[in-house]
Amino acid sequence: MQLHGLHHVTAVTGNAPGNLEFYTRVLGLRLVKKTVNQDDTSAYHLFYSDTKGTPGLDMTFFDWPRTGPDQRGTDSIVNTLFRVNGRAALDYWVGRFQAMGVSADDLDTFNGRAVLRFEDPEGQRLTLVDDGGAPTQIEPWPGVAGAEVPAEFAIRGFHAVALSVPRLDLSLIHI
Repeated sequence: MQLHGLHHVTAVTGNAPGNLEFYTRVLGLRLVKKTVNQDDTSAYHLFYSDTKGTPGLDMTFFDWPRTGPDQRGTDSIVNTLFRVNGRAALDYWVGRFQAMGVSADDLDTFNGRAVLRFEDPEGQRLTLVDDGGAPTQIEPWPGVAGAEVPAEFAIRGFHAVALSVPRLDLSLIHI
């Protein structure tokens, strides 16, 4: 199977107001759409992306208020990795996270790229990855007043997701 990138990643939130605060005011993404879950119209479906809602940075959440914090396990996405442009961008995010009280690991290297691992307020694992200036169609959103992320440091799309499966041979993905 040839993969050409990620269109979107969907997760669950038990705290839609906190989720909105984190993904817009901390990460600088735009809430491009708030609709209802088509399978459960009692639940909201939140869509975050760039200025235009470009595929490749469409992070969505189903709002199920009784959902607790992230539970570690298998058969799921265990980390969502976002692209940023260069080491200076990662340094910017280290300072931003410190100023905003977001717990993050020290800068590290994974698969030859500089990375910054952190979690959202509900424990979902996230990572910023230096994409080395790779081309992108993403148009950074200027941000919420008072929480702007400079365009040169903004999230530039998805890099990857990390999956946890007990047996790779039983998954649809074969490497």
